[in-house]
Formats: sequence, structure tokens, C-alpha cells
Amino acid sequence: MKGRKPVRALRLGLLAAVLLVVPFADHNNAHVDFLANAGAFVLLALGLNIVVGFAGLLDLGYAAFFAIGSYSYAIFASQQFGLHVPFWIMLFVAAAIAALFGILLGAPTLRLRGDYLAIVTLGFGEIVPQTFLNLAQYTNGPNGIGSLDQPSLFGRPFGFSATPYYYVVLGLIALGIVAARNLQHSRLGRAWMAIREDELAARHMGINATTAKLSAFALGAAFSGVAGVAYAAKLDLVSPDQFGFNVSVLILSMLVLGGMGNVAGVIVGSLVLSFVNSFLLPQASNIAHTAGFTYLDFTNYRFMLYGVILVGMMLLRPAGLLPSAKRRAELEAALTDPALAAHEQTEYEGAHAR
Repeated sequence: MKGRKPVRALRLGLLAAVLLVVPFADHNNAHVDFLANAGAFVLLALGLNIVVGFAGLLDLGYAAFFAIGSYSYAIFASQQFGLHVPFWIMLFVAAAIAALFGILLGAPTLRLRGDYLAIVTLGFGEIVPQTFLNLAQYTNGPNGIGSLDQPSLFGRPFGFSATPYYYVVLGLIALGIVAARNLQHSRLGRAWMAIREDELAARHMGINATTAKLSAFALGAAFSGVAGVAYAAKLDLVSPDQFGFNVSVLILSMLVLGGMGNVAGVIVGSLVLSFVNSFLLPQASNIAHTAGFTYLDFTNYRFMLYGVILVGMMLLRPAGLLPSAKRRAELEAALTDPALAAHEQTEYEGAHAR
């Protein structure tokens, strides 16, 4: 075990060095722009992993918190109301606002589990973008809010180059990884995982399930608020159509693909699906058009792709591409132990009966 730590530290150092020199080695601004956008989704996936992967609470409306973070920056850092709160302060403000809404969502849904919880979060995910759409006097409706304040560092604005945003998102991801790993191995993280496996047993062990669940919703939403600020500042525009149900499904697919509950797996799943979304599907469409199949546009089949990923991974590799060793052992035990499977079925039926 001691011998592995230096090797792991060396690998992390090499990876960090590679990531830091990417903009200098690759002078294609489109590639750096893609990495900056993908980084925002890595932050989103890290946040959803707290709710779904650690605490086992299925959230199908996670994009709502993304919208709240983005609109917080658009309202407080633009000409819309004449407020110009600095970008660096808005990272904390938006995280706090999103966390507050996470608590407001979590409080009335604490007694719900499984598909009932999923339906409520799905409704919340639809309500928030529609609210921003209908509050046209404050949000400009479908036109959204543009001309957002550009972040600046030491008095120098970022401008329209993707490079400074790439480094900001990279730094936020590093902080997010440290926070997620510390939470996972903390007392609260162990409480989340106990609730995920058996809430009734966790309560009998003295765990305050109400507080733990609220913490999961709040912390997961805070990650999303930070990602929303970074994403909005980079795009210089916020509109309701950026936060539809497809975004929530995309982030959930990233978790399932990479491995729920495993921070490294979540990052890999996020990057893979971001690459498929931004490069692979458009390139496949261009090739089809060049070959004469002008009616084929693979970008319109994103939802089908997400569905195939979710179904395929659940059937063939439920632990994900990079599963947590602990989580993989739990899944294998559930599949091979008839008594444990019967217990899980009893818990499922009891939750639905309540």
C-alpha cells in the first residue's frame, strides 16, 4: 500500500502537467473551447454523483440547479439590473443560492424514494426553466440574458479566448475532486452510503437520515451552481433552452457510464460523453451528408444514445467503466446472495407501500 502512494502521486503529477500545457501544445482554440465546456459538465457530474452515487437519491431534474447557478450570474453580473458582482464572488454566491434551492427541494421530498423521488425531481427540473422563461420582465424570456460581465484576473479581462476559462474550470475541477473525495471518506459520506444501501438499518444505527439527505441535495446543488457560473461567463449568454431535461439525462448518463460513486469513473464518463456529443455525432453527420445521406443527422439521436447507454450499462456492466471496488463488491454480492436479494426486494416493496 505504501509503495502505491508514490506511483499514484507521480501519475497525478504527470496528468496535471499535461493538462496545464494543453493550450500551449494545441493551438486550436476549438479544442481548448471543447475542454472548457466539457470541464463544466465534469463539475456537474461530480455534484450529481454526491446525490445519486453517494446517497443513492435518484435526481432527474439536476439541470434545474445548473440553470439557477447560470441565471444567478446573469442577473448579478450584467446590465440587466445594473449589478456587477465580480465573477470570483459569484462562484460562492451562486453555490449558496443553488444549495438553498437544493434544501428547498429536498425538504418536502425526504419521505419519497425510488421512482416517486425521481418524478418529483423531474417536475422540479421542468418548473425552473419554465419559470425563467415566463419571468420575461426579469430574464428576457426566450431571448435570455446576454452581455454578461467578463471575468478578470489582476485587472485583465478574460476576453473571448477559451484558454483562461479552461484554466479556471480546471482549477474548479481540482477543488471539486478534493471536496468530493473528502466528503466520500468523511463521517457524512459514510452516512450517505449507509442510507443508499439500507436506510432503515442506517436509522437504527443512529444516522440522522433527514439531515444527511438534505446535505446531499445541498452540496450536490452547490457544485451545479459553481458550474453554472463558469458556463454562463464563458458563453456570455444564458437562455432557458440550455437547461432542458436532456441535460439532466446527459449528466446522469455520464455517471452510469463512468461508474456511480467513483470520482475517477465519473470524470471519465463525463469526458467520453462530452466528446461523443461535441465531436463524434457531428462528424458522423458530416460523413453521412458527404456520402449522400443528407437526411441523416446523428445529433438528433442523442436521446436514443443516452437510452442505449443507460440500458446497456445496467445490463452488461452495472458498476460502470471504472467502478469503485467497494461498489462492485456490493453489486456482485447482491446478484449472488439470494438472502440479500430477497431483503432488497422487501425494502423496495416496503418503500412503495409507504
